[in-house]
Amino acid sequence: MLDFETPVLKQYPIIPLIQPGVMAHSKPYVAKPEIQGKIGFPEELVENWQEVAIKKMGELVSKSRALRVFLDSCVKCGACTDKCHYFLGTADPKNMPVARQDLFRDVYRRYFTFAGKYFPKLVGAKEMDKEMLDDWYSYFHQCSQCRRCSVYCPFGIDTAEISMAAREILDSVGVGQKYCNEIIGKAQTIGNNLGLREPALLDTLEGLEEDIEEETGVVVRLPLDQKNADILLVTPSADFFAEPHVDGLIGYAKVFHAAGLSWTLSSHASEAANFGMFIGSHENMQILAMRIRDAALDLGVKRIVFGECGHAWSVAYNFLNTLAGPFDFLDPNYPVPQHICEVTYDLIQRDLLTLDKSANDDKVLTFHDSCNIARG
Repeated sequence: MLDFETPVLKQYPIIPLIQPGVMAHSKPYVAKPEIQGKIGFPEELVENWQEVAIKKMGELVSKSRALRVFLDSCVKCGACTDKCHYFLGTADPKNMPVARQDLFRDVYRRYFTFAGKYFPKLVGAKEMDKEMLDDWYSYFHQCSQCRRCSVYCPFGIDTAEISMAAREILDSVGVGQKYCNEIIGKAQTIGNNLGLREPALLDTLEGLEEDIEEETGVVVRLPLDQKNADILLVTPSADFFAEPHVDGLIGYAKVFHAAGLSWTLSSHASEAANFGMFIGSHENMQILAMRIRDAALDLGVKRIVFGECGHAWSVAYNFLNTLAGPFDFLDPNYPVPQHICEVTYDLIQRDLLTLDKSANDDKVLTFHDSCNIARG
């Protein structure tokens, strides 16, 4: 039961209680039919969508014991309530992690529990009707899957897993969101999220080489599709285009050059991020992961190194071997995958990088509670 003296309800004493659904209007654009069809989903809301949705829910629950435990174990303690930045920012009670879970849980109870089938009103079980579908589309996209709520949940219930399952069900009935699905389509057909084709990649890399030489006076190459290199670098496409000078390709290239490492990028797999996870689709995740495997085989590399991206690394660390392994054709002395920070640390430990410590006159020890590195 909610307590009016809890800090979160002192902060929002009225709005959460008398204005439910105030953010129901907040919805992403629906994916265009051609985008949906390209990645294997119905192009529009299917005629028997309720039947399809319930069948898909049953498949997901039967395949994931974790999901079923999350749906069965919540005791409504409210420990997650003020941990969600969506709830704190919107004051909408349906954006409380427990309430967002309940949008899924209420339907699950109705069709997959004894009490929900025969005594639905007693256990809060609800039909999968159009109103519920609309709430799903709105609120399960008001979740960034950061998993902060799961850190504070005494049972470890992971709202991100429930959000991903809900999004996969939405896609299966023909209601997918434009942003993620369009990006997945680009990555599957072109190789990266931005839709940069090989000529554009080559031109970008040549420009970055010129920038490095102009800055340092040193010729540093950024190779693309170089056969028999030791390392395949898989990095977010933003590193090619949006942020190459911050912590992206220029930094990686300098480190590899200074250490004398043989490396290459791939035009076939020029994207580390895998948006299949955002929509909960293991099938789409696997298609993108297999591009990396295919590139590694084609180029004959010995190691796969991922660039800096919390989301990309979360998917790579947790799923790459499952989705695209085994990687028994790579050097067994190195883990698959490796993070660029691991590679750089190893080079420093082996004195293969010469560092000017005087350039860093102030030392600050900090820890960023990042969602994908720390929690995912």
